[in-house]
Amino acid sequence: MAEYNLPLPAMGESIAEATIIRWLKKEGDFVKKEDFLVEIATDKVNSEISSPVNGILKKKLFAPNEVAKVGNFIAILETEEKFSLESIPIIEKSEKRFYSPLVRTIAKREGISFYELKTIEGTGEKERVTKKDILKYIRIKKNNVIPKYNRYNSIQSINKNPKNEEIIEMDRMRKITAEHMIRSKNISAHVTSFVEADVTNIVKWREKIKDTFQKNTGEKLTLMSVFVECVVKAIKDLPMINISVNGTSIIKKRNIHIGLATALPNGNLIVPVIKNADSYNLIGLIKIINDLIKRAKSNQLKPEETQGGTYTISNIGSFGNLFGTPIIHQPQVAILAIGLIQKKLSIIETPKGDLIGIRHKIYLSHSYDHRVIDGVLGGCFAKKVALYLEKFNCYTKI
Repeated sequence: MAEYNLPLPAMGESIAEATIIRWLKKEGDFVKKEDFLVEIATDKVNSEISSPVNGILKKKLFAPNEVAKVGNFIAILETEEKFSLESIPIIEKSEKRFYSPLVRTIAKREGISFYELKTIEGTGEKERVTKKDILKYIRIKKNNVIPKYNRYNSIQSINKNPKNEEIIEMDRMRKITAEHMIRSKNISAHVTSFVEADVTNIVKWREKIKDTFQKNTGEKLTLMSVFVECVVKAIKDLPMINISVNGTSIIKKRNIHIGLATALPNGNLIVPVIKNADSYNLIGLIKIINDLIKRAKSNQLKPEETQGGTYTISNIGSFGNLFGTPIIHQPQVAILAIGLIQKKLSIIETPKGDLIGIRHKIYLSHSYDHRVIDGVLGGCFAKKVALYLEKFNCYTKI
């Protein structure tokens, strides 16, 4: 029998590594071609890798919670099938992170693997792991921590201490989110502008046709589709919102890829992306938004479906918030938070004079990177979105 070295496959642009969550087969098991072998996590998305051959799982090369790079061999299978060695990616041998001889000695003495060492947060220059960092990691690890498996996040550690407190180790997704949030605040000079919008026409339109629409299409009529449409229109009017920064260079994006910040059932956050959002009509947006959010909450997104966003929307109104100061999703330069829709007594201007009436109002919170977006552009963009919402014409929709 021949040996087949199973590589970690490429999973989309900018995805360079993945965490092994759990093995679905044991060593010695016979595996059919296309059987799922292992569950992995890339950034925030879990997925499975299947076997490309019939054979026996001879050896697992990575343990759960270890990190493998794209192209690394993660398992060895014994097979009678023929395969091309040229099709197998070469293991990436280079490692940019430097570890001092002292740190390596301590790691070896404590039984810390190279892949576990890569997960330790470094406080030295260029995030280098210092003696203090690794000793702190060892101290925490030895503090009677009990690993507990979690469907979405692999490992969650819980430890009860004598002070009647519960210490909960961050799960994988929470660690990633924390890292991204701190990184964003360190990179971008955050400023937030607030605008109120009258969405009465949109609310009444939805209430009038939502049941018929769902009966005819099988799709739930979401207001988020309207918000996305108005944001896309505003980006077309003010394209310098749709940029990123590389050093002192501004990169203007031709495509409009809208990320939707989505809360998961376990409390974590994920941002599926509507690619080329400007290519959809309203019905198309409704369908893709419903599909992305449904699959996000059931952990069925593909890794590439959370990559490449150029602008993000967060629906903070879904949990009762009026407005907020959202953190920019790097490498983007702006994010819009949509607040709770409220009924308010409002002054209504008419040709015959001002009237007082009940209107549906909403706050838009627009955070932007003041390095490249000044208040004029950042504030005007939020106002532009509000104007498109207020001008919504229900007679030309659906």
